[in-house]
Amino acid sequence: MDMHKVPTKSNIQRVTVYASSSNTLNQAYYDAAGRLGHVLGRAGLDIVYGGGGCGLMRSMADAALAENAHVHGVIPHFLNTLEHGHAALSRLEVVASMRERKQRMLEASDAVIALPGGCGTFEELFEVISLKRLGQFLGPIVLVNTRGYFNRYVELLTFSVREGFMPEAQLQMWSVIDDPEQVLEAFNMAAAWQCDPNCIASVRS
Repeated sequence: MDMHKVPTKSNIQRVTVYASSSNTLNQAYYDAAGRLGHVLGRAGLDIVYGGGGCGLMRSMADAALAENAHVHGVIPHFLNTLEHGHAALSRLEVVASMRERKQRMLEASDAVIALPGGCGTFEELFEVISLKRLGQFLGPIVLVNTRGYFNRYVELLTFSVREGFMPEAQLQMWSVIDDPEQVLEAFNMAAAWQCDPNCIASVRS
């Protein structure tokens, strides 16, 4: 997919989901991940995610598979054991590195959804927001804010705007929802992002 293409509500067909692989979380996180999988599967959307067979990754993937969704996992070979690559996916792609994993997950995707996660999820989110800022990824970015998990993440980005490191317009690059059932509406309501990267790479006075 051309990552410069602007997805619309009618042509979002494939979504990337970032999520934790932890098995030690509050049950509410697993419930929300499963609900997201059901929503995406029932909507007929293809899903690409990190390929893990545990944590929120598995909850989301299992629910989507139960709805007969096509679920494509991408996992580095060195994590295939640690994260227990999901053996029942539509496709499990084993790649050489984390860098390749992230690239493969994004390059065929029309939108990104982030479930709660640790530093890996934060890193993935910062990367896709940076790519959107530069016009290299133009699809919706939606944060599923279970238990208010992303509140401080959004506060950090808002503080960056207040301190002059980002223009206020960049706050439109993502949206935050409380419940997974709101994700399709968030796609439809996402602000268009078609900025010239030469104009948005830095804050202008």
